[in-house]
Amino acid sequence: MRHGWADLALIQKELRSRREAAEQEARMQRERAAALERERRLFELSVGPVQQLAPHQQVHRAPPRPPPEPRQRQADDAQVLAQALSDHFDVDSLLETDAELSYRRPGIGPEVLNRLRRGEWSLQAQLDLHGLRRDEAREALGQFLQQCRLRGRRCVRVVHGKGHGSPGGEGILRLKVRRWLVQHDAVLAFVQARAAEGGAGALIVLLD
Repeated sequence: MRHGWADLALIQKELRSRREAAEQEARMQRERAAALERERRLFELSVGPVQQLAPHQQVHRAPPRPPPEPRQRQADDAQVLAQALSDHFDVDSLLETDAELSYRRPGIGPEVLNRLRRGEWSLQAQLDLHGLRRDEAREALGQFLQQCRLRGRRCVRVVHGKGHGSPGGEGILRLKVRRWLVQHDAVLAFVQARAAEGGAGALIVLLD
C-alpha cells in the first residue's frame, strides 16, 4: 500500500508543478500585454490618436530611383582618352612587318594574331568611321573603346574604310586608326579583317 501512496504523491507533485508553470506563463503573458498597452497609451499621448486615411487621402510614394549612370564622367573620360591618342606617336617599331600592319602588345604571342585572322573570337561590337573627319573619328574611337571596356566586350571590329576616294587611293584613317589603337591600353592586338568582314577597310581588335 505504501507504493500506492508514493505513486499518488508523485502524481500530485507533477500536477502541482504543471499548474504552477501554467500560472507563471499566464502571469508573464498578462505582464507583456500590460506593457504593450502602456506603450500604446504613451504613443497616443505623444502623437495623438492614429486614424487610417481615406483611400483618396493616402499618399503612395514611388520607390527611390537608382543613382543615375555617370554619363558625363564617362564622356569626359572618353574625351580625355581621345585627346591622348596622338597623331604623331611613332608606331612603326610596334607594328608587325606583314603587309597588313597588324599589332600585338609586347608579351602577347604571335598565335593570338593567327587566331584573330581565323575568326576564333566572335565579334561583339562594331564601330564604323566612314564619313568622319580625323578629329571626329579619334573621339568616336576613344568613346567606343571606353564603352567596350565597361561592358566587357573583347573582340570588336573597327571599320575605317579603304580610302578609294582619298588622294592616291590611300585611306587617311587607315594608318591613323592603327596609330590610335596602339596607344590605347585596352588593346591587346589587331589584324586586318577577313574579306567577308571588310578586308582592307576594317580591323579586328582584341581587347583586354
